[in-house]
Amino acid sequence: MKELLLASNNLGKVREISQALSDLKLKIVSLRDLGERIRVEEDGKTYWENARKKAREVGFRTKKLTLADDSGLEVEALGGLPGVESANFARKGASDKENNEKLLKLLEGVPFEKRKARFRCVMVLFDPFENFEERVEGSIEGFILDQPRGEYGFGYDPLFFIPELGKTLAELPLEVKNSISHRGRALVAIKEVLKRRYKV
Repeated sequence: MKELLLASNNLGKVREISQALSDLKLKIVSLRDLGERIRVEEDGKTYWENARKKAREVGFRTKKLTLADDSGLEVEALGGLPGVESANFARKGASDKENNEKLLKLLEGVPFEKRKARFRCVMVLFDPFENFEERVEGSIEGFILDQPRGEYGFGYDPLFFIPELGKTLAELPLEVKNSISHRGRALVAIKEVLKRRYKV
């Protein structure tokens, strides 16, 4: 069975990606499964630069077909922040809680209708044996609430409200979130690449 390595140490991401690709004939493994302690410095100016760097570094070092992503939250009222700094918005190595608290502080007094936001995800699939690389993207629009809601998800999910559903991403079960989220939409495109190229 073809093996796909997820180049992430984020358990939430690994869980979401594994669930979304579970219907393919793939053995999905994470860096943790391999006992690898690979840390890639995400110093790119764009999601694509970071995702590509992770995919290629991890792929070359492990000699495995590798999938990496970089994603972020872009809030219009903050000029697109936190963007590529989403994971380290409050400080380097910040917790989800710290990042959410900083975001809420910056948006204090901003009315709901001006809290428009977008989640963006860029994924890169890299095959070190063929030096093959494929890039896909996904996004979802919503608004930032003034307090968290929901027990699911991770990151900014408890603050990201989708008007059409009347819920935050953190209030959606994983299967539902994967069908509409920025990462879920990117994974739909990745699935097609995997099926076409590797017949999985």
